[in-house]
Amino acid sequence: MTDVIVERLLPRPLEDEDLRAMQQGALGCFDIHRVEWLGSLVSSDRCATFCHFRGPDAESVRIALRQTAAPTGLAWACHVHDAPGLSESELGAVTAVVLHAFDEPAEADAREVSEVVDMGCFKLHRVHRLRSYLSTDRLRLLALYAAPDAESVRLAQRRAGLPSDRIVAVRRFVC
Repeated sequence: MTDVIVERLLPRPLEDEDLRAMQQGALGCFDIHRVEWLGSLVSSDRCATFCHFRGPDAESVRIALRQTAAPTGLAWACHVHDAPGLSESELGAVTAVVLHAFDEPAEADAREVSEVVDMGCFKLHRVHRLRSYLSTDRLRLLALYAAPDAESVRLAQRRAGLPSDRIVAVRRFVC
């Protein structure tokens, strides 16, 4: 099975009830296409979601989502890289995501990425990398962080000289 991230920009803010209805309405299609929803993050303005699925491939996830009332988004297959010793409760503490789009495939492997984000400036700003999703073509990266706020992540990223296309304050969506 393949891990897949779906990034969605929404035309209007969605309430938790809207998100629950989308998730419930998709269950039948998910079963048919053997897609499992593993969790979602919602931006603080409720106009973006970042969803983690597992299925036979990214196209199966796209098809299952198209057959529901859920808004479509950018879906990409990925490899999941957890911080050492990450627990489920720690993963629930995510407060920000950092998105990167690369012009060329990223050359850093998970170990090098981990060493870079655990630099002193991250500790100084109390920013902890929890998990990263690197696309299989190595052109996209979504990184989850626990931090006091998104601005702390922005400062740590800038001081570390790490590129970021977008930093978004998020919360975990739970059905």
